[in-house]
Amino acid sequence: MTLVLAVVMLTLALPWAAVPATRRLAALLPPREACAALNGAALLLAGGTVAALIGLFHVPFLASLEQIPPARAAAEWPATVPVAAVAGAALAFQTVLLVRRWYERRSLLARAWASTADAVPDGDLLVVPDSEPQAFALPGWRKRGGRVVVTTGMLTTLGPAEREVLLGHERAHLTGRHHLWSVTAHLAAAVHPALRSLRPALDFHLERWADESAASSVGDRRLAATAIARAALAAASAEKAGKGRVPLLSVSTGPVPQRVEALLQPVPVRPQARRTQAAMAGLGMAVTVSALLGLVLAYGLHEYVEFAARDLLGDRAAK
Repeated sequence: MTLVLAVVMLTLALPWAAVPATRRLAALLPPREACAALNGAALLLAGGTVAALIGLFHVPFLASLEQIPPARAAAEWPATVPVAAVAGAALAFQTVLLVRRWYERRSLLARAWASTADAVPDGDLLVVPDSEPQAFALPGWRKRGGRVVVTTGMLTTLGPAEREVLLGHERAHLTGRHHLWSVTAHLAAAVHPALRSLRPALDFHLERWADESAASSVGDRRLAATAIARAALAAASAEKAGKGRVPLLSVSTGPVPQRVEALLQPVPVRPQARRTQAAMAGLGMAVTVSALLGLVLAYGLHEYVEFAARDLLGDRAAK
């Protein structure tokens, strides 16, 4: 079982190394590809962790199904029951966190939709009569499709051209279904603590993705940078005044200075440097190996228990 424990430790420890590498790689990629790298890493690393824990948790149950006496199982691997108990406790804790975060997400959407009760609809736009400058993308709730929510305070803060940038930014969140990307990383963070730092990185690149889409729609990167900066500054001032915004993807999410600086640069393209491509391939392999290790571990433990059962039956036949 020494090899099995080594695989377990590697599977559970790999996210601590893979997450920083993923974030550094994402910084080298265009926003869309960066989001795919971050989300894919979150899913695969979380999946590998869960598979490893399930593999440890179900060993005693497999032993009982194979009619291996507890004394024999303890002799083969003394840590069977304690390790399974720890794995079961970790899985239960993860389940509670996942359910809690999913419920929080649903409650957040319900409150956000309730806040638009007095809004004036205009296609996919909901204009809320409020002097506080706010704007955010509100994904579909139940049978309602997604909407862009903007307060009258935000509309009066921006000029006509800047409003087009703002609306293009928020519409990019809806058309790209960015809320699903964000909630996936949020739920994956409940599985392994190392994955928590992926969510702010993903939110930043989702905003960059929307920024680039808005800049492309108006055809003026400098105008887009100005509009993003002005809208984010106005929203931040409202938050400091004591009236916080709904915590959904919006124009003020993430480090705005870096986003504005990126808009003042040429359109980002996929890097062609061999080192970057090698880093992408290496990271993809490492993350995939993490997920496969978890699956191999679960299968290997099953085979190990069956082997022990066959060995036990052989001993009984010899007697």
